[in-house]
Amino acid sequence: MGGNGIRIRRLSTADDYHACEALQRSVWRAGDTDVVPLHVLVTIQKNAGVVLGAFDERDRLVGFLAGFLGGRDGDVARLKHCSHIMGVLEEARGRGVGYQLKCAQRDHVLGQGLDLVTWTFDPLESLNATLNIGKLGAICSTYIRDLYGSMPDGLNAGLTTDRFQVNWWIASERVADRLDGSRMRPDLAEALGEGGSILNPATRRLDGLVAPSEKTDRPEGERFAIEIPARIQPIKAADSALALRWREQTQELFEASFAAGYTVTDFASEACDGDRRSYYVLEQGTEVT
Repeated sequence: MGGNGIRIRRLSTADDYHACEALQRSVWRAGDTDVVPLHVLVTIQKNAGVVLGAFDERDRLVGFLAGFLGGRDGDVARLKHCSHIMGVLEEARGRGVGYQLKCAQRDHVLGQGLDLVTWTFDPLESLNATLNIGKLGAICSTYIRDLYGSMPDGLNAGLTTDRFQVNWWIASERVADRLDGSRMRPDLAEALGEGGSILNPATRRLDGLVAPSEKTDRPEGERFAIEIPARIQPIKAADSALALRWREQTQELFEASFAAGYTVTDFASEACDGDRRSYYVLEQGTEVT
């Protein structure tokens, strides 16, 4: 399966798995100790998990995904699929590779008779939020502080490894409608509706970097938005203290919102006065499927 010149299939040969190791080193700018190795990937593949590869027109591996079975809230009698890792080479981004990998994963998990896929991602990574929340229809009401501790790879170094844990209810009408295009991603105004507000509207500094709001509103009402930077990596590279302020402010807002019973249900990223602005949309309700 696949599209746009991309073909998705399960990894099967030693060459496939070695290419996957090399891809991980490239995507995360990581050393061997931070790579999921061949022997682990093979074990996942052979034991009811799935390791998928995305191959381009030259049959070159440009993306991959790996996941395995797990228990809901640790209960092995209630199975789910844990999507552990996904990566796409920089030169292949913008071709829908990640989306195609996740759709193939959904087909695999539905074929196992399961309806829930979970995974984690850094809530400050706007592109990941666009895919996970906006395009796939996953939702989130769980914030985990510093899940992996300090990580030295190029993408994670410099900030605590805070993560969203998302729920992707793959058999739900919500997800089906999002995937078949009958439920398009709204812009921010449509998502918020009448009376919705942004809790932390950002400001642009003279140096061009986006800074978090000096004052934030409390989470209240039917729905609201929390802003994040459209691109956190350049902020980390230019001003680590500013990146940390973004982490601390959004950490506080998300934790307060989830504790008050709100769920992340959508993500909007749109142009505003020549800049790109990114927002999570939260609604009242602890589980929206």
